[in-house]
This record gives sequence, structure tokens and C-alpha cells, in this order.
Amino acid sequence: MTPATPVLPVALTCGEPAGIGAELAVKARAALGAAVPFVWIGDPAHLPPGTACHEVSTPQDAAGVAAGVLPVLRHDFAAPALPGRPDPANAQGVIDVIARAVALVQGGLASAVCTLPIHKKALQDGAGFGFPGHTEYLAHLAGGADVVMCLASDVLRVVPATIHIPLAQVPQALTPAVLERVIRVTEAGMRRDFGLAAPRIAVAGLNPHAGEGGAIGHEETDWIGPLVARLAAEGMDVRGPLPADTMFHARARAGYDVAVCAYHDQALIPIKTLAFDEGVNVTLGLPFVRTSPDHGTAFDIAGLGVAEAGSVIAALRMAHAMAAARQR
Repeated sequence: MTPATPVLPVALTCGEPAGIGAELAVKARAALGAAVPFVWIGDPAHLPPGTACHEVSTPQDAAGVAAGVLPVLRHDFAAPALPGRPDPANAQGVIDVIARAVALVQGGLASAVCTLPIHKKALQDGAGFGFPGHTEYLAHLAGGADVVMCLASDVLRVVPATIHIPLAQVPQALTPAVLERVIRVTEAGMRRDFGLAAPRIAVAGLNPHAGEGGAIGHEETDWIGPLVARLAAEGMDVRGPLPADTMFHARARAGYDVAVCAYHDQALIPIKTLAFDEGVNVTLGLPFVRTSPDHGTAFDIAGLGVAEAGSVIAALRMAHAMAAARQR
């Protein structure tokens, strides 16, 4: 039998230099060692004082770096990193690092992209960043890929069909076309990135008690139920609409692989309750693997060395496993 080809290192972007990203990269390397190979892309001057690092020329060179040393693909920035104080001069560097990581994966030099947190306002103020966030920029770099956001952990995977909009706008934004697209991208992503041959998808209702037969809302009976039934008739393992208040206890979670939810909090409250430090943001639908920790820049604790690295470690592990699944 021919030995499996080793999975290339993950490209870990530096994120906002004034946040906790750099210290999380160092902690992740200390925790993972050589078990999950990755290279940090950023300015070595932005790393915490005393960090043991080694500059490499390509991601593949990270394999030769000692386990306790952070492999660094150098990317010089315009200004120093001041904890908690984002500098507009560094905004373009943050954007360029993301694009560089994507180029490495697209060029076959890295296995996946894992992104450390950015600060969208800092990017807009300093470089006129024209995207709502990482996901939209990555889709742009991928040539306009049709993507959805998935939050994943060992105990639960959720996909919000609508994301960062006011709750009052959800009933208008959640259309049959939107929900069908999200379900289809999710189903394909579960197969390609998580290795599930027949992913089981649970679809949450929009209203309390999934509308209770029309007594508390009509979307479920008018179109969500018929849409789910049509997709099931095509052969997709999908069921719903289900009452969101009974979808997330242990027995219910055992019956599906991913839950598609109507809006942001319906999806994120359960996963952040069950896996606050281990939740991973995964972009489904990209032609490459992308993960990210499920938290922000944490300016209030930047530079103090107290940031919890669990989500970054989980994101790197998941990126490596997803890349291996795609490689197989």
C-alpha cells in the first residue's frame, strides 16, 4: 500500500497586531508541537517579547523547526504593535497577510488557512477595507465562491442562515432561496470537509415552537416545511422545521450532524454555551479549507498573556483534519 502523502502545514494569519492573535499563536505552538504543523504569517517584531521563533522561506520548511519554536513566514508591517491600540498604518498589512495565506493554499504550498481575529473598523479606517469581514473577503479571493458560516465543535455544528442583521430584518431576509442555498452548501461542506458520506441536517423553525401549526407564525407551514420535504425527496437527509428550544440537548444532538438555524443567536447561543472555548468558525463553500477561532481581538486583555488559546488550538486541529479529508 502506498503511504499517505503528508498534509502540508496550515497557514495561520497574524490577525490584528494590537489584539491577542500573536500570543495565541505562541500558545498554540507550545500546546500542539509538531502534531499539527503550521506557520504563522506576520511581523516577528509583533510577537510577545522573548518568543522563540524561526523564520522560514516556505510553509514546508516549518517541518524542520523544533517543536517548541514558532515557525514564522515573515511579513513586515508599517508600525509596531501596541496592545489594545490598533494602528491604521498596519491595516493594509493585515489584509495582505490574509491574501498571502490564500495564495499559498491556492498554490499548493499550504494545506489550509486559519485566520486569527481582525478588527473590521481598523481595516476600514486604515485601508478602506470594503468587506463586512473575513468570510466575504475570502469568498472574493476565491473568485466569488458561494459560502456559509459554520460554527463547529466536537459536540455541535451549527449554520446560521442569516448572520449579522437586526432581528427585525430576519423574516424578510430568510427567503426560500436563501435557506435552500444554505442547506445545499452545508450538505456539500459536510461531505467534503468533514468526511460525512450522508450528512444528517436538522433545520430549525423561525418562530417559537416552529410556529405551532400556524398559531405562532406561518413561515414553517407556508414554505419552510415544504422546502425541507422537497430536499428530502431528492435524497438529502434533512428534517424540520424543528422547534429550536428542543434541538440542542444531548439526545436531540445525537440525531443530526449539523443544525441549520434561522438567525445568528439561534445558532450561536447553543454552541457558545456548550463549547465556549473550543468553538471553531469554518467557512463552507470555499475551494480551500478555512477555519478561525470563534472570538475577537480582545483588546482589553491584549499583551497580558492571559488569553485562552483553546479555540485557536481547536481551529488549527480542525483545519488540519479538514485538509486531510479533502486530500483523501
